[in-house]
Amino acid sequence: MSRNSYNTMALTPNTSKKRETVCIFGTGDFGRALGHKMIQSGYPVVFGSRSAQPSSLIPKDAEVLSHTEAAQKAAIIIIAIQRQHYNFLTPLAEVLHGKVLVDVSNNLKINQYPESNAEYLAQLVPGAKVVKAFNTVSAWALQSGTLDASRQVFVCGDDMEAKQMVMDIVRALGLTPLDQGSLLAAQEIENYPLQLFPMWKFPMILSLVLTAFFFFYCLIRDVIYSYVYEKKDFSFFIAISIPNRICPALALILLALVYLPGVLAAILQLYRGTKYRRFPDWLDKWMLCRKQLGLVALAFASLHVLYTLVIPIRSFVRWRISSSILSQALKNETQPLNTTYSWLSDSYLALGILGFFLFVLLGITSLPSVSNNVNWREFRFVQSKLGYVTLILCTAHTLVYGGNRFLSPSSYRWYLPNVYMLSLIIPCIVLVVKFVLVFPCLDKPLTRIRQGWERNPQYSE
Repeated sequence: MSRNSYNTMALTPNTSKKRETVCIFGTGDFGRALGHKMIQSGYPVVFGSRSAQPSSLIPKDAEVLSHTEAAQKAAIIIIAIQRQHYNFLTPLAEVLHGKVLVDVSNNLKINQYPESNAEYLAQLVPGAKVVKAFNTVSAWALQSGTLDASRQVFVCGDDMEAKQMVMDIVRALGLTPLDQGSLLAAQEIENYPLQLFPMWKFPMILSLVLTAFFFFYCLIRDVIYSYVYEKKDFSFFIAISIPNRICPALALILLALVYLPGVLAAILQLYRGTKYRRFPDWLDKWMLCRKQLGLVALAFASLHVLYTLVIPIRSFVRWRISSSILSQALKNETQPLNTTYSWLSDSYLALGILGFFLFVLLGITSLPSVSNNVNWREFRFVQSKLGYVTLILCTAHTLVYGGNRFLSPSSYRWYLPNVYMLSLIIPCIVLVVKFVLVFPCLDKPLTRIRQGWERNPQYSE
């Protein structure tokens, strides 16, 4: 019985333990929001301010003192002011000696100063233990309680004990601390909130450029050509037809671009005979944004599915069907079922459905909540093996759709091939090269290289 009681007590948190006082320098939006959150979590909070008079904006349970008096009452002091106002801390160096100073500041642009704000703070107050934290959490999120999108808090510092004290506060506030190492990581942490989708920049720019290129390409080929040579106004193609040509082409090209850098990396490793030499910077950055390329490709594939679903209700399609029916009725004839065309049509649709299904599966497994629950081998199987199957199915879907038109002169208006023909170039290159790399004469040495074997061992030095 006593052992069970001991286990029960061990599992029960010690809620009666009084939390230590935390000092906050700065009564701005973030300082007040953080103080309010700490008070809710059971921390006594004292604000250090130039004006020691209480304000209605400051949480009512917090104490407001001068900077010197507030610093004397706490071992942890949160500096919630901007860098240009740090100079007032210099006269307080003696009071702040041995204290833990938590720098929460951010800059207006990336690498605004030669050193990080936290390192600058450590230079001003050399006797203090400086820790960088909380700069990735907004005042609005702290006030509203909507911390789901910014629950991670990056923490760095040179003093392990001081860093642990700050991480304990982070956990007490319901946040997740991530130890980023020494104070040298502070500049990277300060740059993080200023980055606007860094891994999405290349995929988005590439998508926009390709979209613009294919739009004007289709406009010339499908609208302007028809107006010049056939005197037909097909300008309404801009709404549905042209987007439904652009979206599948971009989805296929971007999907191929996800796997092209891996093929190039394999060729480079075979040529060098080692895996211990860095890839070129452009290839390294390309490989880092493959997930984003794949998700953009999935977005275009989803748009293609939606555009395809509305085809039967288009006015132009209904007019063409009714005209065909009326033409057969006037001629008193019925066109027989072409089983070859039916097979091609059904195969084209089936390949598209299967390809899109695997496409969606790849997108789901790339989500952190899913990828964190599978091991590396399972993740690699889905993203690599099933990824190539998806590329094969989508390429076959496009080939079956227009394979019989490659040699048709009508497919080359102004000597310009159809868009789907252009979209097949990169996927076919990737699949052919990947097929060659699967041959044992290349696959075995590549596997050995990736396991650490080197043709010229001096590269590992």
